[in-house]
Amino acid sequence: MTLLRKACCAFAINARRYSSNVQNKKPPKILITGGLGQLGVECAKHLRGKYGRENVILSDIIKPTNEVFNDGPYIFADILDFKGLQKIVVDHRVDWLIHFSALLSAIGEQNVPLAVRVNIEGMHNVIELAKQYGLRIFVPSTIGAFGPDSPRNPTPNITIQRPRTIYGVSKVHAELLGEYYYHKFGLDFRCLRFPGVISSDPPGGGTTDYAIAIFHDVLRKGHYECYLKPDTRLPMMHVKDALRALSEFLEAPSNTLNRRVYNVTSMSFTPEELTDKMIKHIPDFTITYKPDSRQDIADSWPQVFDDSEARRDWNWKPTVNLDDLVSLMIKEVKEKIVANGF
Repeated sequence: MTLLRKACCAFAINARRYSSNVQNKKPPKILITGGLGQLGVECAKHLRGKYGRENVILSDIIKPTNEVFNDGPYIFADILDFKGLQKIVVDHRVDWLIHFSALLSAIGEQNVPLAVRVNIEGMHNVIELAKQYGLRIFVPSTIGAFGPDSPRNPTPNITIQRPRTIYGVSKVHAELLGEYYYHKFGLDFRCLRFPGVISSDPPGGGTTDYAIAIFHDVLRKGHYECYLKPDTRLPMMHVKDALRALSEFLEAPSNTLNRRVYNVTSMSFTPEELTDKMIKHIPDFTITYKPDSRQDIADSWPQVFDDSEARRDWNWKPTVNLDDLVSLMIKEVKEKIVANGF
């Protein structure tokens, strides 16, 4: 009996230690909606590096490339199908939901009814889902959540928000709805207002996407026609900083957050300033300017973002400046052109 008791005690101790280790180290199971947009694929790679390949599920309504499909779990998810979303959360035991699904500014203005459905009805679905299953939910917002009545240089975290695009209106709606669910139901809602996010992926229909298109066109054709005026100043950040901000914010203890919505940024520049930096690397390209309807959108947005509250509350700090951004983009876009064979 003594030996048996000792064996049982040893087993119990080992079992407790094992359970404790699993509990302490168990990574979150993360679902990313709208995963084939600008941020989704890179976000999945970033988070899989931290939490494990199988713990980050990318989803969208679009057929993925072989590279995306082979990189980790990918499923079909329609954000307008609430029951389908419920099934995904239950079947995959989701803990965190990152909601990227949205029509961006310029695209949204071309199809307002669809933008209302995707950006507003879709938000209703995911936030109710998060409440129902106790998920931590992250929803990105944007400089587009401000309008011509907001102070533009700098734009503080709390100020008047009267956007004039359906994209901006839907993001203000998302911010307020998320804060309401936090105060009313205790939902762990988190939101970052991103500036223009610059990556090597082709532009996706945002007003700040000139800062992506210019690299693709210059490296392919040696010329770029810009749809904004040369002195149009807008806040920007490289995707590496954007993903690091998202990841650090998601991991921040809830009791350190004085707000549920924060501005984040890295730099502000104009097309002319970006061009001056690029010429140091590519001296022979040309640029012309032909402002279109996107100029009106840009003129209503912040020129400089004040992210001091994010720096104070959860130690946000960007690492990529304008010189770094230009070097990174030239290298990454060249690699993408070679990989795609044109």
